[in-house]
Formats: sequence, structure tokens, C-alpha cells
Amino acid sequence: MSDREPVLILGAGLMGRLLAFSLARRGHSVRVLDAAADAQQAGGAARVAAAMLAPLAESAVTEPNVVAMGRYALPRWRTLCAELAAPVFFQQNGTLILWHRQDAREAQRFEALLRTTVTRLPELPAPQAVDAAGLATLEPAVAGRFAHALYLPEEGQLDNRALLDALLTTLHTLDVTVQWGTNATLDEALRWQRAHPDGWVLDCRGLGARADWPADTNPGAGPLRGVRGEVVRLYAPDVTLQRPTRLLHPRYPIYIAPKPNHLFVIGATEIESDDRSPASVRSTLELLSAAYAVHPGFAEARILELNTECRPTLPDNLPTVRESAPRVLHINGLYRHGFLIAPAVHDAVLEYLSSGATTLATQLGLRFVPYDTKHRLATALS
Repeated sequence: MSDREPVLILGAGLMGRLLAFSLARRGHSVRVLDAAADAQQAGGAARVAAAMLAPLAESAVTEPNVVAMGRYALPRWRTLCAELAAPVFFQQNGTLILWHRQDAREAQRFEALLRTTVTRLPELPAPQAVDAAGLATLEPAVAGRFAHALYLPEEGQLDNRALLDALLTTLHTLDVTVQWGTNATLDEALRWQRAHPDGWVLDCRGLGARADWPADTNPGAGPLRGVRGEVVRLYAPDVTLQRPTRLLHPRYPIYIAPKPNHLFVIGATEIESDDRSPASVRSTLELLSAAYAVHPGFAEARILELNTECRPTLPDNLPTVRESAPRVLHINGLYRHGFLIAPAVHDAVLEYLSSGATTLATQLGLRFVPYDTKHRLATALS
């Protein structure tokens, strides 16, 4: 890739904006197309997410390569946010894990999973057991209600909506063209590429790319599916949590992510469904009841939003970058780990665009299938 090659990006969600930002800074002419009517409706799962950057906490439900990508991404997020034209809330105060006495067995199971992860990935800080006295010092807002906790150092979070807005603002300063209400297909993108033979197409549409995601027998093939999540955004001036907090429970574990100005994002649900209809009463009651169990101040909170969204997911729940034709990259399957791993995927894509290498992807365990590899696999299978 030379310095001035044009780039067409399908999708103005998190990955689309991150890649547009970095490529425009490198001098490329970048055009972004998105099906949403405007910026406030764009972003899909990225706009609804809690944007927690918790590789060790997530290790209980995902693979070691995702954890490694998350660990890599933490310092990269700090750098990326500092380069934007508007400030973005970024916090690295660790994660707090809480449980009620009757759920002690679940906590033991969870802690064992985390310690196994640290054995495999020793660069991760080990979880720290916290007693009641330590909890009163670490997180005074929950003192007296929990006898034990786990503290996961160095984990973080950011303000997802501030980040998406700051990226868009920065794209405007870099003269990136962003077209809303443009539901471009891959065939249309390929027609653009034929008119720009030195151009690249980056498909970052998430579930919007389902019809175009390769469904062959090669690594990372589809089908793409949606995994539904339900998230509550609350304004709770009486709650002063200082870091993302998770409550363990066999039936409805939840996370609480405190954002600036007493805003809290609360979620947990993960349903194998593409349904984007409003949240159920049951899910809402469980989320709010669990939040109240963490801090009674949530009883007087104001419900600002109750959102549902579907995350783009591949059969093995792992992300994939595939080159379906020369200079046509598909980036998808980030599942529930979009913010956790986005900088790692972003850097691996940039490395490939600039040098044709997949060194970082290999190092982090990101499935990256260049066109020549895909073509050789297809020939061998035939």
C-alpha cells in the first residue's frame, strides 16, 4: 500500500471509524459508507455497549487469544484516545468482582478460571482477594454489604459514545467523506474498486455484511449470526462506584460500568437471537434488581435508556479478518469483545495494508486469512 491509495470503508461503526481515522492520518483518501440515516443512529452494538476493557474478567467466557488481544489493546486505547480531536473518558482503575454469601461456590469457580488464565498468560496481573476491610478502602460505596471480593488490577473502560463522536469529529478534520443512508453492497464496492484499481475495500459492516460474508469451507467462514444483549443506562447521583463492577450470580450475573456525570451502564444478558425488539420485563427486572443489590442508591436512579442490540458473531465466537479478493478485506465477528480487542484488530489490519505481513495477527492469535492463503486452501480442497 502506497501513501495515497484510496480506501472505501463499508460501515461507520467502531472498526470503520478507527480504520478511517488511521488511514486518513497516513495520507490516504478515505470514503466511509453507512446504512444509518445519521451519526446518532450509526454504530449499532458499539453505541449501546458498556466498553469495558477487562481481558482477565472476560477470560472466564472466552479464549486465550481474545484475552491476549485485550491485554495488547489496553495501552493502545490510551494512545488512540490521546490522538483524537475531542477528549474521551478513559479509566484504568481495575475491575471489582462481588458476590453474595450464597454464591460463594460460583465465586470459587470464577476465581479458579482467572488463575488458570494468569498461569497461561503471566503478563496479566493476578486477581487479588479482598476482605471486608480492604473493600471498604478500595470501593467505599459497597462497604458493609459484601464480605469478600476480587480485584483485577489494571483493567479499564472508556466512554463508548464519546469515543464514537470524537472519531467522527476527527474524521471531519481529516477531510474523510462519510455518507449516511447509503446501504452499499459488496458488489457496489467492487464496482468502485474497478474504477480505482489501486484502491482497497474494507468491509466493517458487522451484521450488515451477513449476505456477503464468505460461507465457504475456509477458516473463519460464516454464517454470521446476531447475539442479543440488553443494556440499561441510568442516571444515579447517589451512587459513587469508582470502577467497573461485576456481580456474580448463577442465573443473572451483571456488570455495572460507571461513566462520567453519574451515568451507569448496566447489562448482562446474552441471548442467541437476532431479535432487536424492546427488552423483556423479566430481563429488565433482573438487571435492575441486581444493580440495587450492589448499591441501594440505584433505587432512586432515573432510567435514561433501555436498549437492545445484536453483536456480529461467527460460529466459534472468534474474530476474523479475511481477504476475499485482492485488496478486499472483511473484518467481522468481534462478538461481545468489540471495544476489548478493537485496537489489536486495527493494528493487525494496518500492518497488512502497509506491508502485506500478518506478524501481529499471528502473535496475538487473530485469525487472518489473506487472499493468497485462501486461494491455496480452496484449490487444495477442490
